[in-house]
Amino acid sequence: MGTKKLYAGAKLRETRQKLGLTQKEFAAKLGVSLPYLNQMENNNRPVSTTVVLSLAQEFGFDVTELSTGDSERLVSDMREAMADPILADVAPPLADLRLTASNAPALARAFLHLHRAYRQTHERLASLDEALGREDARTLPSPWDEVRDFFHYCDNYIDAVDRAAENFASPSQPEKNIRVRAVSKLGNQGISVSFADTKTLRSYDPETRRLTLSRRAAPETQTFQLLLQMALLQHDPLLEATLDFAKFQSDAARAIAKIGLANYFAGAALMPYTTFLDAAREVRHDVEILALRFGASIEQVAHRLSTLQRPGAKGIPFFFVRVDQAGTITKRHSATRLQFARFGGACPLWNVHRAFETPGRFLRQLAETPDGVRYISIARDVSKPGGSWGAPDRRFAIALGCEVTHAPALVYADDLDLTRPDTFEPIGISCRICEREHCHQRSVPPLERKLTIDPNARGTLPYDVG
Repeated sequence: MGTKKLYAGAKLRETRQKLGLTQKEFAAKLGVSLPYLNQMENNNRPVSTTVVLSLAQEFGFDVTELSTGDSERLVSDMREAMADPILADVAPPLADLRLTASNAPALARAFLHLHRAYRQTHERLASLDEALGREDARTLPSPWDEVRDFFHYCDNYIDAVDRAAENFASPSQPEKNIRVRAVSKLGNQGISVSFADTKTLRSYDPETRRLTLSRRAAPETQTFQLLLQMALLQHDPLLEATLDFAKFQSDAARAIAKIGLANYFAGAALMPYTTFLDAAREVRHDVEILALRFGASIEQVAHRLSTLQRPGAKGIPFFFVRVDQAGTITKRHSATRLQFARFGGACPLWNVHRAFETPGRFLRQLAETPDGVRYISIARDVSKPGGSWGAPDRRFAIALGCEVTHAPALVYADDLDLTRPDTFEPIGISCRICEREHCHQRSVPPLERKLTIDPNARGTLPYDVG
C-alpha cells in the first residue's frame, strides 16, 4: 500500500504569507520551481518530500502542522451544518466538503458563520423570545459560540499566554510553591489577599485593592482563582493584545474571551508546559497522580492535557469534553479527528454519560466512530459540592481520550485487548449525521440516508435506514 499523498496548499500558502515571502522567493528557499510551488499551493500537486524537509530545515517548521490543520475540523463542522433540515436536499457530497476545507478554508468558515447566524435567528423566532423585540436583531453568532470557536481553531493552545505562565511558574526561588509566589507577587503591587465564608469563589475590589477568595472552595480551586486574578491584573497588556488578534465581533465575546484567556493562564501556571508534559509522560498520563503532583483538580489536569499542542513539543493529541446531567456539552476541545456536535448533546453510547452512576471512579471505553477511527476514552464524574448545607451540587462528568494508536503511552490502556474489533463500542458525533444503520439509541434518523417504513413491522426503530 502506497503512502497517502499530502495536499496542504492552504497551509503552505499561509506559511509563506506569514514569512512575508513572494512565491518566487519561497520557491527558491524550498528548492523547487515557481510553477511547481504554485501547483502545490493550489492543491494541484501534493506537497513533495523535498518541500517537507526544506520547511523543517530552512524555517524550523513543525511539518506535522501540514496534516493536522483545520481541514478535518472544518469538514466535521460543515457536515453537521449541512445536516440541517433546510439544507438536506442540497447538501453536497463529502468529497466536495473536503475539497472546500482544503482549498478554500476562509469560504468554509464564512459558510459556518452564516449558518450560525441563521440558527440564532431561527431559534429566536421559534421560541417567540420577547427579547427579540428589545435587542438588536443583527444575526451575529452567540458570544459563547464565537469564543468557543476561537479556542477551537487555535487547537486550544495560546502560545504567548502559555509561555508567560510558564515563565512565572519557573522562578529563581523554586522552593516557594506557586500559591505563595502569587500572593507575594500581588502583595508587591499593593494587593492583599484574604479568605471569607462566601459563595462567591473570587471577588476583587479595585478601590481597596483587596482580593477575597472563598473558604468553601477546594484548595486547588482557590489557587486557580488566585492565578486567574493575577493574570487579569498583571498580564492585561498580553491578554488585550491576544484579543486584538482574535477580532471578536461583539464586546460580550471579547469580555468572555478575556476571562477564558485568564483561565488559560491560570491552568498553564499551575501546570507549566514543559514540566507538566515531562511528568505526564513519566506517569503515563495518570490523571490522579498528576493532580496530586501539581495541586490541581481532576478536571483541570484533563483539560490541560488537551492543550499540549506547542509546535515542536507536542503531547498526545487528546479530546476533552465536559457534560451536564442532561447530556449537554458545556466544555469541549479536540486535538483528534473526533469532533463534537456543535449543537445538542454527545452520543448517548459514550461512557461519559455513565460516569454519573459511578462517582469517584474512572470508566474506560474503547470506541470506534463511523469513519473507522478507534479511540480509548476515560470518563469520570466531577460534581462540585455546594459548600454548605442545602446548597445544590453542580453535577458534571468529563471524558478524556485519544486515538488508540497512542494507547501504549496511557496507563489506562493496560490489560485492555486492543486487537479484537468487538471490544470497540460504536459511537458517533450526533444522530443527524451518524451513518450507523442499527443504533438502538438513535433519537432522529440520519438526514443523508433514505428511510424505509413498514407499517406492518416494528423493530428497535420505527424505520429502516437504507
